[in-house]
Amino acid sequence: MEQDKRQRIYKTIMLMILVAVITFIATTVLIYNKIGDSNKTKYVIVGNQDGKGSMDEISANLTRLKGVIDKYYLNEYDEEDLNEWAIKGYVAGLGDEYSEYITPKEYEDFSQDIYGSFIGIGIYFGKDVNNNMLIVSTIENSAAEKAGLKGGDLIKKVDDYVVTEESETSELSNKIKGQEGTTVKLEVLRGEETLTFEIVRENVKLHYIKSEVLENNIGYIKIVSFDENTASEFKVKLEELLSKNIKGLILDLRNNGGGIVQEATQIADYFLDKDKVIISTRDKNGKENVTKAEENKLTDVSLVLLTNGYTASSSEILASALKENDRAKIIGEKTYGKGVIQNVYRLLNGGALKLTTQEYYTAGGNKINEIGVEPTEEVKLPEDANEYNVEREQDTQLQRAIEILK
Repeated sequence: MEQDKRQRIYKTIMLMILVAVITFIATTVLIYNKIGDSNKTKYVIVGNQDGKGSMDEISANLTRLKGVIDKYYLNEYDEEDLNEWAIKGYVAGLGDEYSEYITPKEYEDFSQDIYGSFIGIGIYFGKDVNNNMLIVSTIENSAAEKAGLKGGDLIKKVDDYVVTEESETSELSNKIKGQEGTTVKLEVLRGEETLTFEIVRENVKLHYIKSEVLENNIGYIKIVSFDENTASEFKVKLEELLSKNIKGLILDLRNNGGGIVQEATQIADYFLDKDKVIISTRDKNGKENVTKAEENKLTDVSLVLLTNGYTASSSEILASALKENDRAKIIGEKTYGKGVIQNVYRLLNGGALKLTTQEYYTAGGNKINEIGVEPTEEVKLPEDANEYNVEREQDTQLQRAIEILK
């Protein structure tokens, strides 16, 4: 039961990346490492193997299956779909919830998110613990935000398509996206009220950082996701707040499911003394790589982080680095506990393989995977609060952070 819950929660976390997933691997494939040091290109050759489970044996079994299908199967089928699902099943056999095979179309959607814009309405959504399609948040200044959609809304219908527990997030994403200037109609459930929105699709520019000055001259920055250029965007927002002479800063990592690790470590660098340990990673051979702060910190301003059970992956790296270097207090709830890193390897057919390759450890040498990061002070939201779109007057976690910084 607990494992099922983790998997469902992770569906929501991974939808902080709008669409993610995976296609065809030939017997010998050239793979390009897309995530990592952008100045380095890594190529890997995956070839035939001998013995039990060899590619020849797999190919023979699939050929036999195809023969039976061709002879007896009642309906027509798409051979490309069979190929893609065969590869998806092969990777799923690893039993790793984070490793997956991505089709060319799915990789195109994945890249749109990572690289900053797409045609749609501007929402992050995923499945909640009850398999409802949940809007986690709207993108700032997007058509969805302007129309009035909110985090916590449950999507029940897209045009004439009725959303069920069996609906796939990738399928729903494709129905919501479309040509620029066209209209899509969404029916959502907000509490007990059913609402309908007609929204014109547009080019959505993704904004990963939100900032403002709160009461008592306290700065506030929310990081939605760690994607390309998040760190540079964060630096601009931070310097704007510092120019206003803020006396403290709240960094909100709630509902942030992670993203590119290097973006999170760069943000940690802004707050830590040079040579302080941020994170260490170990691969399958035990090879350790330690990431340290490389630059002089930008500020000594007092810092409080907000976390919850949906704070995961890169967010946990940032939170643990600042906590264990005594640079920040954490208010809220224990984080999700995703302490492994995936690399995305491009395939010649346009798809990709997302594969778990390393486990990471905190600055103090502690594991995060399936453990999480404990807050300095646990503070829960009221039971009737919408954790995806909590109202300020109900946000006990934010209120406590402000109290500390006063």
